[in-house]
Amino acid sequence: MRTARTLPSVLSALLIVMVVAAGCSNGGNASSETTELRLGYLPNLTHAAAIAGVEKGLFAGELGADISLKTSTFNAGPAAVEALLSGAVDAVYLGPSPAINAFSKSKGAVHIISGATAGGAALVVKRSINSATDLKGKRIATPQLGNTQDVALRTWLKANGFKTNAQGGGDVKVVPQENAQTLQTFQTGDIDGAWVPEPWSTRLVEEGGGKVLFDERNAWPAGQFATTVLVVRTAFERDHPDAVTRLLKGHIAATDFVNTNVAEAQMTVNAGIEKLTGKKLSSDIITKAWKSLTFTNNPIESSLTTGAAHASDLDLLDKVDLKGITELRPLNEILVGASRPAVPTP
Repeated sequence: MRTARTLPSVLSALLIVMVVAAGCSNGGNASSETTELRLGYLPNLTHAAAIAGVEKGLFAGELGADISLKTSTFNAGPAAVEALLSGAVDAVYLGPSPAINAFSKSKGAVHIISGATAGGAALVVKRSINSATDLKGKRIATPQLGNTQDVALRTWLKANGFKTNAQGGGDVKVVPQENAQTLQTFQTGDIDGAWVPEPWSTRLVEEGGGKVLFDERNAWPAGQFATTVLVVRTAFERDHPDAVTRLLKGHIAATDFVNTNVAEAQMTVNAGIEKLTGKKLSSDIITKAWKSLTFTNNPIESSLTTGAAHASDLDLLDKVDLKGITELRPLNEILVGASRPAVPTP
């Protein structure tokens, strides 16, 4: 009888303990749940804001404890686009041509949410080459077929009367190569030049003995053209708007840092590049390359439209309506909220 009377009490007590434990466990999971933001970028000076934002903890500081940052790096924009469209990354720093391609392929499933860098690309050639005419039959490298510099080179060659094709044939042989490989092949004489972003254009001059045949700034009104923009998947933007806002705050902080603390920023970015590539740039290289770069939150949308038209003319991109490619409202809300000028929108 004693056992019969106490058994229900014991069971009740156990049930209460289990319920309380389950409640604590659920509550603990709820409070410890984090959103993962996967961010991609390239180890180039044109991605200085991204590198500095990671190295200085500026992204992590804005994201807070409830949003974890996971980073990935890529050798060229098209590879980063593949990762973005497959859902392997949520946001990525890209050149405008890959960003446009991603927008076109995904039928608007990505947005440019900020600019990052303008300028910083050039055609560097052997010293024996003195004009565009001298390029006939030569081998010129770009980072990857369809990337921003590849489109720029092919467009410039076309304007100078040369034909090229995606297979590397034509009047001038356009060779897709990783930037580090391009420096080596230029030094060995296997290529005659390259249209590359910083710091590679400066390295081809200083370490490869080349010369700048054409600075891309000369092809654009007031020398302004987007080189790097920040792109996000719209699905991530929809599901995690606060994470995107915090990412933008980190990006703005990183852009401010590289603009206002030049010497420290150069060292920080250089250290980041060394981590990613295994090789540090000389202080002379980074100082010279930095001068051709403008770090800005403005994606310079007019250059995006022109770039898309160029890629289409080269049959590297179907004609695409770029309406909606930028979503600058969150960026401008942050800027205006901080009493700063908003980025102009079309």
